[in-house]
Amino acid sequence: MPADLNDYFNKKSGGGGNSSPKIPKKPDFLKDIDKKTPFLYVIIAIIALLVIAKPYEIINSGEVGIKVTTGKFEPTPLYPGLHFFIPGIQKIIPVDTKVRIINYKSEHDTSAYGSPSDGIIEKPAITVLDARGLPVSIDLTVQYRLKPDSAPQTIATWGLSWEEKLINAIVREVARNVVGSYKAEELPVKRNEIARKIDIGIRKQVDSFENKPVELKSVQLREISLPPRIKEQIEKVQVAKQEAERVKYEVERAKKEAEKKAALAQGDADAKKIKAQGEAQKIKIEAEAQAKANELISNSLTPKLIQLKQIEVQGKFNEALQVNKDAKIFLTPGGAVPNIWIDAKDKQKTTSMAR
Repeated sequence: MPADLNDYFNKKSGGGGNSSPKIPKKPDFLKDIDKKTPFLYVIIAIIALLVIAKPYEIINSGEVGIKVTTGKFEPTPLYPGLHFFIPGIQKIIPVDTKVRIINYKSEHDTSAYGSPSDGIIEKPAITVLDARGLPVSIDLTVQYRLKPDSAPQTIATWGLSWEEKLINAIVREVARNVVGSYKAEELPVKRNEIARKIDIGIRKQVDSFENKPVELKSVQLREISLPPRIKEQIEKVQVAKQEAERVKYEVERAKKEAEKKAALAQGDADAKKIKAQGEAQKIKIEAEAQAKANELISNSLTPKLIQLKQIEVQGKFNEALQVNKDAKIFLTPGGAVPNIWIDAKDKQKTTSMAR
């Protein structure tokens, strides 16, 4: 090696060619880390195990956890929170206990009801044969929930497909049994009765299982789809009924109108009758009063009274003769009217009256 390079390295090493290099001293904090290194390795290993093996499960609200140890379901459910298990030996199965819905829908029903992840399951409408073997389609909505306390026993008995076995199978069976006892044309008329029977039948069967694993919330009959031929017959019957109702209404209206006119005529006749009776009664009363008056007058006419009246009349004639000297007086027989006098000055009148 050249001398100048040797000199250079000797200077960098801090001395002559015979001097050994100096090693720097470690800081105190590095010495502490060296002591804790095994402990840190353990922590890192634990964290890596937790991340890779994940020996825990978080149960959310609306769920319960079922711990399985070597294939055996523990009877006590795990409620919402953090729960640990031994990987490879144990596992925890989260089970939904919120209200769930099954919609049995016809193909023409395009309304959206959600997705299975939301607890909403869609299935084809239930096809049923009526009492005469005609196909009928039934749309239902069923709401239910898994009971949390008995969830481990339910899953152990029925498995994770418990909805198909406990709900779907029962709903279809009950719907077919109930609707199958009616004729297709009776279904729209007896809709409420059918809906009530389906609800009662499903509840009865669901509650018949041991420990009553499912709580049934509601059963709603949404639609009954009839065969086209039956629809046409029902429509014809409805039209005929409406026409019959219209005719019945018209007849009833005409009848009421006739009764109204008859009542008015009767009322008018009664009014005239009452008026005539009143007039007759009035005439009768007046006649009776006049007869009574005449009777009273007749009874009061004594010979002396008549003689007095004659004298009074004669006196009036005498007074008249004093005023009219040319008056003529005629005596009438019987004495009822003793005298009639005529003014003789009016010759034309007198002649006329004489004729």
